[in-house]
Amino acid sequence: MTPVDLPDTTAFYSTPGVLTAPGKYAALFDALPSDLPSLCGIVQGLFLHLHWAPQYGVPLSQERKDEANLRTVPRQIARILEMDASPLSVKRVKEKRLIGTCRDFSTFLAAILRHKGIPARARCGFGGYFNPGRFMDHWMCEYWKQNEARWVQVDAQLDRFQRAALKVDFDTQDMPPGRFLIAGDAWQKCRRGEADPEAFGIFDMHGIWFIAGNLVRDLLSLNKTELLPWDIWPVMLGWGPDAPFNAEQTAWLDRVAQVTLAGNAAFAEVRSLYQDERLREPPGWPDGIFGR
Repeated sequence: MTPVDLPDTTAFYSTPGVLTAPGKYAALFDALPSDLPSLCGIVQGLFLHLHWAPQYGVPLSQERKDEANLRTVPRQIARILEMDASPLSVKRVKEKRLIGTCRDFSTFLAAILRHKGIPARARCGFGGYFNPGRFMDHWMCEYWKQNEARWVQVDAQLDRFQRAALKVDFDTQDMPPGRFLIAGDAWQKCRRGEADPEAFGIFDMHGIWFIAGNLVRDLLSLNKTELLPWDIWPVMLGWGPDAPFNAEQTAWLDRVAQVTLAGNAAFAEVRSLYQDERLREPPGWPDGIFGR
């Protein structure tokens, strides 16, 4: 790593992206604390996970479920305040929390940290602590811990209730290696024959094609383009269990995996890959063909 790599990297992740800038709600972020435990608690008090809601005793109408399609932080905040106009630091009752997914817990935490000048990014991959023997589609947040010169993984979704239900025995605000696999890591393990691709996915969707989709989402997220879990970027069109990758596609995905795992030294290549024709933004992004 050259001396310029780290400043360039941390400067980039200390500023919001098109989806995470709070816009007119910036003052609400100003009023929030900067310490990680408090911020995780705040995010957990604002969001309710789409698939965990029944376990919290909260039935969801289709209208409430559709809140998980709110892609940008300003639109999420607007809906949060529509249900409860209290400051964001006030924990909402479960019925008045915004419905989202792991992506939203991770991206919203990253948005606050960036607003505070703390380098942060959402990462897409797989959690190994939801279903024994399997790695489930999942997102988490990373922030740069300056005094230790490292990226720290944080699962902002797992509150006390979920940690107890899942029997989590590790620090979710400083994840030990191997509990969450960044998509590139999952791709490489499967390519080396060290893991079964069929163990990676969610619901009835699993396999190497699913890992590849998360690999692209992770690369995009490293460029501050945080897709929803079900967003299909143009390069992914046609991918599926019955559409094996050809040699050119496999080589490109191998490169993406290598770059997304290479740390700060690969920041320039992360940005360069984002300019690849295969990753061209769809017309109207983020409010065009992708809706909200």
